[in-house]
Amino acid sequence: MRAHIVTYGCQMNEYDTHLVASELVSLGFQMVEAVEDADLVLVNTCAVRGKPVEKVKSLLGQLRKEKERRGLVLGMMGCLAQLPEGQRIAEKFGVDILLGPGAITRIAEALAAQGRFWNTDLDPALPQVVAPPPRGALSAYVPIIRGCNHRCTYCVVPRTRGGIEVSRPPEVILEEIEGLKRAGVVEVTLLGQNVNSYGKDRPDYPSFAELLRMVGALGLPRVRFLTSHPVNFTEDIVRAIADTPAIARYIHLPVQSGSDRILKRMAREYRRSDYLKRIEMIREHLPDAVLSTDIIVGFPGETEEDFEATLTLYDKVGFDHAYMFIYSARPGTAAAEHFQDLPREVKVRRLERLIEKQKAWSLEKNRAWVGREVEVLVRGQARESGFAEGHDRGNHPVLVPAHQAPGPGLYRVRVTEASPHLLFGEVTEVLHRPTPREAVA
Repeated sequence: MRAHIVTYGCQMNEYDTHLVASELVSLGFQMVEAVEDADLVLVNTCAVRGKPVEKVKSLLGQLRKEKERRGLVLGMMGCLAQLPEGQRIAEKFGVDILLGPGAITRIAEALAAQGRFWNTDLDPALPQVVAPPPRGALSAYVPIIRGCNHRCTYCVVPRTRGGIEVSRPPEVILEEIEGLKRAGVVEVTLLGQNVNSYGKDRPDYPSFAELLRMVGALGLPRVRFLTSHPVNFTEDIVRAIADTPAIARYIHLPVQSGSDRILKRMAREYRRSDYLKRIEMIREHLPDAVLSTDIIVGFPGETEEDFEATLTLYDKVGFDHAYMFIYSARPGTAAAEHFQDLPREVKVRRLERLIEKQKAWSLEKNRAWVGREVEVLVRGQARESGFAEGHDRGNHPVLVPAHQAPGPGLYRVRVTEASPHLLFGEVTEVLHRPTPREAVA
């Protein structure tokens, strides 16, 4: 039997895809690169915004035709599968296997059923599964916590990943990272809906700051983490980053809006001044930290004055990067049920203005790196002819001449040029290249 998985959404979905693919291989499946070659196709879905939902519907429509033509087994997993909206979509397109994020470890049971198998149980206890290292990878994801205790009015995550934060045992996390290190992985990203809350549900577990120090002591060159919540991003975390060389000085701290009125409507539990105090704290301990954020443009009720407050916040912080989105009403959320959406043309105009603001800041911030040396994890050939691509410890995308980085690895690079979206550089030293054993492990 041959299987193929299509993945939409966040890094947690990418990890889940790897976990399920590993289980399929252990069951005797061959993973293939194309839908046309597969007997089983699983679609790992995202439900955070409307656009990925539309992509899933379009793909399922195509896959249903394949199923009718040649008896394809069709599965759907991930966040959309957990929601009534997704289950209606699955029913419409004849999905055979439906697994919510808390049920993905039941893929073997689903296949053994040899018929329709739908399960959206969200077990309050995390399965203690340690995924095998991804083959030949230098970078990997490791989940440390599931769920979110916050109740932002726009967000479906508590309904899809759990409304109670559940920390993964530290010994399991460290075991998985040790295995990744032995397999040649040089960069690990710790994942969670709110990593800063790690250990708060278990007094016998370390805090997130303590976990960072523990992971940093394992000897990996690079450790990152996603995602943080400003309310839970405390000084002990910043001090742990400052004291632990392996932890990347890259902090993604979603603000969502610069307006106190909109933050209140979003139920974000902090205000503009609180957020700016955290930025000051970061700058005090980590003056070279690279900062990124998330912004939702056109949230219901956002006035021009509210939007201007977001623009002025940019000028106070000077974000290096930002992930900017038009507000997308999600069924079942408080914002969708109780607030009137803004006209799309208003949201689009504001997004365009925000993008221009961010481009200006990104260009200024990126130009400050010209002439400096950075450590770049090169993944492989870039889409741009003649270049290899990678990212530095600040998560800047970096391009170097392909002949200087003929394969994946860690390279020291002198930055020679910058654009709003890219750094360009010349390799000055090879820091780490995978051994033949690691390359095929």
